[in-house]
Amino acid sequence: MSQPNNYDVAVIGAGVFGAWTAYSLRKSGARVALVDAYGPANARASSGGESRIIRMGYGPDDVYTNWSMRALPKWKELFAQAQRPELFKQTGVLWVAHNESYAFASVAALAKAGISFEKLTIAELRQRYPQIAFDDDSWGIFEPESGVLMARRAVQAVVEQAEKLGVEYRTDAVVAPSLPSGRVSTLQTTSASTISAKTFVFACGSWLGKLFPGLLGNRIFTSRQEVFFFGVPPGDRRFEPPAMPTWLQLRDEFYGMPDLEGRGFKIANDRHGPPVDPDGQSRIASPSAFAIARQFLARRFPALKNAPVVETRVCQYENTSNGDFLIDKHPAHENIWLVGGGSGHGFKHGPSLGEYVATCITQGGATDPRFSLATKQTTQKRAIL
Repeated sequence: MSQPNNYDVAVIGAGVFGAWTAYSLRKSGARVALVDAYGPANARASSGGESRIIRMGYGPDDVYTNWSMRALPKWKELFAQAQRPELFKQTGVLWVAHNESYAFASVAALAKAGISFEKLTIAELRQRYPQIAFDDDSWGIFEPESGVLMARRAVQAVVEQAEKLGVEYRTDAVVAPSLPSGRVSTLQTTSASTISAKTFVFACGSWLGKLFPGLLGNRIFTSRQEVFFFGVPPGDRRFEPPAMPTWLQLRDEFYGMPDLEGRGFKIANDRHGPPVDPDGQSRIASPSAFAIARQFLARRFPALKNAPVVETRVCQYENTSNGDFLIDKHPAHENIWLVGGGSGHGFKHGPSLGEYVATCITQGGATDPRFSLATKQTTQKRAIL
């Protein structure tokens, strides 16, 4: 990787954004290198872990509904190519709503896009899902074709398929460019290697702020997020598909998944946790987060009130000020692209984002203003769920 002008594009970061960007660029004919400091979907990355939701409902944000619609068949296509169809679980996704404007906007957007869904009354919710405790003012949105992507293995499958197309992958840590401005022709790595390319894409997730502290240090907010897997009672099929869908509780700001592959019933608090360093934060779940998760579980899934914890995970979101993605050129380096801000909802969009970034690089043109660096503020005000 040290030969001059060896690559059209070098993509830094092999999470879901970087992997799909490299894959899409190679599909367009570019010579591509893909580099990651710890490995594809490693345990420190926002793309790590076992599972992520793919759903279509996004309130009034049609761009994300449309990207999800496009992404799901792309995921399935790649899994078929890799002979790994089990990496998508069609569990269905249930939104438990109340009087939130977000839910009403999601219904309108789903109908407009022609996406299959059911609107469920409280009586229908209780009849279909007796194992869930609903408030009397609850109603539901059920997306039958949505479900779960097996995250770590899914990203690794994308990288493997990209390599088969000719993308060159390596594990190495890139040093941020030292030039104050102008075109960058090479990057150095901590192993004293040189990477030469015409264009560089930094899709480093939580590390974007560390690589570009002056520019992104106060615009990428990395937060600690804790996930718990609870063991279901022996022989109890109520907490696995099809009896139990993937679900999101809007009022409680919790989401979760059924017992998949015998790993346990997953629940997670979607509220943004405290700021952390992705390299240095403890990956041991905290007693306070566990207590909150246990309390929620007892209230909404009473049969699991005393269920044992079988696994925990501590990962991170990497948020922008409002939850929109960051896809833009570096203001001081015209051939460096900054791609990130997955903000806890980005994983599902990998195929759509990768195609979008590849098109921007190979065909030119400005990105959507909502993805621009100029719209990323230094104070958080979450708008995208």
